[in-house]
Amino acid sequence: MDVIVLGAGLTVIFAALLILLLAVVSGGGGRRGLARALADIDAVYAPGAAQGRRTALSGTPHSRGPLGRAVTLLASRLTPNWAAVWLQRTLDHAGNPPSWPPARILEAQGWGLLLGVPTGALLGLLLVAVRGLPPVSTLILGALAGGVIGLWGPYLLVLNAAQRRQEQLLDTLPDTLDMLTLCVEAGLGFDAALQQVAAGIDGPLGRELARALQEMQMGKRRGEALRALADRTTIPELRNAMMSIVQATELGIPVAAVLREQSREMRVKRRQRAEERARKVPIKILFPLVFCLFPALFVVILGPGILRIIDAFSN
Repeated sequence: MDVIVLGAGLTVIFAALLILLLAVVSGGGGRRGLARALADIDAVYAPGAAQGRRTALSGTPHSRGPLGRAVTLLASRLTPNWAAVWLQRTLDHAGNPPSWPPARILEAQGWGLLLGVPTGALLGLLLVAVRGLPPVSTLILGALAGGVIGLWGPYLLVLNAAQRRQEQLLDTLPDTLDMLTLCVEAGLGFDAALQQVAAGIDGPLGRELARALQEMQMGKRRGEALRALADRTTIPELRNAMMSIVQATELGIPVAAVLREQSREMRVKRRQRAEERARKVPIKILFPLVFCLFPALFVVILGPGILRIIDAFSN
């Protein structure tokens, strides 16, 4: 009887997924031709607009084949608007990797959902066989858990990439400001100094400076380009530095003095971060020390004595 109930539950789940997939494919035709091309251009060159973000997530220009488009549409229908906006902003923080556009992330979400539901159901079936849990509720909960993990797993990967990139930006910020200060004090203009720094520094901060410089060469004002650079990051120090440079250029204050002060402040904060990390090391070492090293030491040191005491009392 239990086997029949489990088989019926799996059949119902797969049938529901198939009906949902067919409904999405038949009802979500999307836009074609020039409208989709304009939406893609807007999503690339104006990622700050919420409508552009949602449009980029709704299209399927990067999907492969009809099945890929179907799973992408399925994921887009199940993804709320706030999650779509959050995804595009997180992709901006991650540097907008060309190999992971929003449509491909949605496709990964769809495949994760379709693979996570049966995987979770099989794990629930295993728990039923091993632990003797209620079959129907365990099967449904396992399928739901697998679907949630498969649907939101790509978001966690994007968030991890964005956090690692922001840490790289923070690590290279003091040296970048020092180089920019030296170039400006040597007599170069701010744009020329920015070009030298962008060409001489590897990593995400160099690419961000090169992008801001390119935007200025295309006609955008310096303040707008630097504000856009600050909006693409989550680092307060970088935001403060960019806003200070913008205010200095708008108010006529010498940029070299502002950069020198910002460089001095960045060095102090870098030393403070190093001291903070050093003070956290004893706390992080405590748990491996207590649970891994101390038991082995106790066994080696106290083990022979305990064996002798047991032998003496037994005699």
